[in-house]
Amino acid sequence: MRPSLYEFAGGQDAMLALARAHHLRCLADPELNHPFSHPDQHPQHVERLAADWGEVLGGPTIFSEALSDQAATVRMHAGNGDMTDLGRRFVACFVAAADDAGLPDDPEFRAALAAYMEWAVDDMLSYPEPTDVPQRLPLPRWTWEGPASS
Repeated sequence: MRPSLYEFAGGQDAMLALARAHHLRCLADPELNHPFSHPDQHPQHVERLAADWGEVLGGPTIFSEALSDQAATVRMHAGNGDMTDLGRRFVACFVAAADDAGLPDDPEFRAALAAYMEWAVDDMLSYPEPTDVPQRLPLPRWTWEGPASS
């Protein structure tokens, strides 16, 4: 049986390395720097991001059981207007961060990661206002083939 994307990446250490590398790339980007350098950002933002991505990609349920939920995450990103260019920049930073973090350079794995992040950015930006976000949203699950069926 094929390992989950989380396992193939290298587990929680790999997710943390990816989240750290992504955060650094976003800070270095002249357009993404502002949202990533806010003083009100959660002090464990990178660790929470790693837990979220890890769970989505088939890892332990740390994010949804102990940290937050999908609705809160989406609500935080809703209502920011047209962020198409920022979304593209965010995905580009994510793709490049996979190299920085030393994730496996397997083309199918990298394609699955990029497809997930493109979908996630589109989903986050699909709600015009925070009040449009439902109270409960399931945390997505992503596999080698794309979104896992519920």
